[in-house]
Amino acid sequence: MTNRKMFFTMLWGAVFRRRSRAMMAVIASLVGAATLFCLASVCVAVPQQMNEEMRAYGANLIVTPASATGKSQGIDTATVRNVTALIGAGRSVKSAAYRYESVRINSAPYTIAGVDVKAVRALNRHWNVTGDWPGSGNVMVGRDVADALGVKVGSRVTIGYRAADASASASSSASAKSDSDESTETAESSAQGTQSTQTTQGEQTTQATENGRVSSDIMDNNGTEFRISGIVDTGGNEDSIIYATTADVSKLAGHERGADVVEYSVNAMGDELNAIVNRINKNTNTAVKAQTVTRITSSDTRIIAMLQTLFWIVSLVVLVLTLVGVGTTISSIVSQRRNEIGLRKALGADSRAIGVEFYVESGIYGLIGGLLGTAIGYVLARVLCATVFGRAIGFDWLLGAGSLLLSVAIAVIASIPPVRRATRIDPAIVLREE
Repeated sequence: MTNRKMFFTMLWGAVFRRRSRAMMAVIASLVGAATLFCLASVCVAVPQQMNEEMRAYGANLIVTPASATGKSQGIDTATVRNVTALIGAGRSVKSAAYRYESVRINSAPYTIAGVDVKAVRALNRHWNVTGDWPGSGNVMVGRDVADALGVKVGSRVTIGYRAADASASASSSASAKSDSDESTETAESSAQGTQSTQTTQGEQTTQATENGRVSSDIMDNNGTEFRISGIVDTGGNEDSIIYATTADVSKLAGHERGADVVEYSVNAMGDELNAIVNRINKNTNTAVKAQTVTRITSSDTRIIAMLQTLFWIVSLVVLVLTLVGVGTTISSIVSQRRNEIGLRKALGADSRAIGVEFYVESGIYGLIGGLLGTAIGYVLARVLCATVFGRAIGFDWLLGAGSLLLSVAIAVIASIPPVRRATRIDPAIVLREE
């Protein structure tokens, strides 16, 4: 019998004659591989899944005009298309444009936003709307506006547009926007922040009649009557704004112009999102300025960082437990085969050959446990993602190969101390005991 044939014969007998011990080593590797593969799969899939889920909660990037002239004219449709193409290169992206105007209801100042209803509705799926979204001749008001006016769905309000307010808006919004570069809040907060300034300046400015809508009298209640089709309640700045179609706002103001703000929900986060912002800001041809929405992006980053930290902590614990489990099993096997090892050494077996046999045996346990554990871990990860996110994940072959190699490596490393003890057995002492 050749040495190679003898080696495989001894290995076969060692594995299958002591099936209970072998099963314990396989189970220890299986549990470790299943847990690690499940956690790794979830940790890889969760950032992408969570980013997609967070996109339902509004924009993570906003674009505004870069110059004072642009602020008065707004962002035209061609520029919006160019910026959208720049942002959406190879990415999933949603956008919505907002045109803000200062108006009056019962002589009190409010901000009205002209929007594409379909785009805003797709971008802000988390908005809680009672009634219907705005349409022609219908507006949707924020909860704070509804409470202040004492109106409900179906009520009618007269909205007046004053050119004096619009003139104040053009000058004050420029400074307000430049001051808000560091804050990275959404467009609604900037609009609300300038509202009081607009009103004060508007009251002090006397304008000539334009399209029959201008009045210098603060108590002038003339305007256009709209029906309140719905009330939006978000708990944020949106509750202080009136929403109408872009066509209705243009008709109310008596002229058309571009958007003041374009909000984007981009399937990107962290450094990738910041790179998009920098690319837009460095592109002078677009004449716009981009910034991230901190309240959205910071939530993404914080949650993902917490999950990754948890992954590393649990992984470390699982690795230690796997090492202990496999090491204890191999130590038990070595103790049971102590007499056999002593006899083989007395017959001339090399310590190196004995050590290699134990290492290969441990590797086999790790390989079997890794295969079964990886399969079970994938099933667990798939069930977890389907339960939490309602989406399935595919099998990551690179991660699967890594799981197998890690299981084999852990099993071999765990067997080093007991194997070293086995190779130091003195055959004379063992035979004397016999």
